Amino acid sequence: MSLLSKISTTADDRSARLAGIILMLAAVCMFSFGDALGKFIVATYSVGQLMLLRACAALALLAPSMWRQRTEFRRIERPWLQLVRVVLSTLEIAAFFLAAAYLPLADVVTYYLATPIFVTALSALVLREQVGWRRWSAILIGFGGVLIALEPSVQSVTWPAMIALAGSMAFSGSLLITRSLRATPDIVLASAQFLGTLVFGIVVAPFGWITPTWSNLGFFFAAGTISVGALLCVNRSLKLAPASMVVPYQYSMILWAAMFGYAVFGDLPQTPTVLGAAIIIGAGLYIFLRERQLGSGQALVSPPGA
Repeated sequence: MSLLSKISTTADDRSARLAGIILMLAAVCMFSFGDALGKFIVATYSVGQLMLLRACAALALLAPSMWRQRTEFRRIERPWLQLVRVVLSTLEIAAFFLAAAYLPLADVVTYYLATPIFVTALSALVLREQVGWRRWSAILIGFGGVLIALEPSVQSVTWPAMIALAGSMAFSGSLLITRSLRATPDIVLASAQFLGTLVFGIVVAPFGWITPTWSNLGFFFAAGTISVGALLCVNRSLKLAPASMVVPYQYSMILWAAMFGYAVFGDLPQTPTVLGAAIIIGAGLYIFLRERQLGSGQALVSPPGA
């Protein structure tokens, strides 16, 4: 953390923005590697066990920061809303890894890339934010991309795909709540998310528990370490450069997912997935640029599995 904190805007703005872009690309790469590692783990162990041991590793790394900033936890804004955010965040992570156990990584990530589209739609329906016809058109086109990737038919609509879509919706809800909790310090938001997965793991992991070998414990620790490192890179990136500049780079996750999926699991993305992902990314970028143009852009995208 101290290394990232030294990367600041003390230099010129151009260098800071370049550092922000590099950190965002690094974060996306780490998140993608963590997702592939999680898919590898759940091939043997349960999702609950992954979330439990991953959270233990992450919280162990965050513990020093949590202790230094312990006073921030005494004045948490809107505790019940914080709890809802943690529940939604925990469910979306569980959904991501559960779906990844049965689907190619590129497919799961494609469904999650629709999150900005869901967030914009829910912002209009739930938060009563003004969304013009251009963004509604992009939303409908984005939904069309989801349908193309999903290939809806009696044979192709499977429960893993439905879980992935449900996880994407939960992810969207957690981001909407995060938008309302902008005054909450980063350490509180991050540690609360890992605490939520820890509790979920404690409840679920005993069912089908498999005692991991020492070498496999290293995989769990690596998963937690990667998630913390990626989260720190995302936060620092957004402090160094405007969100409108760095957030679109998160769409590179689909490329990493396809590469890791093919290299590790032999999964080759199907044509509908590639086409649907292209449409979703295009619609998402339009929505983001439109919000930036209207001066209401928010950093609403965060890599899945975070």
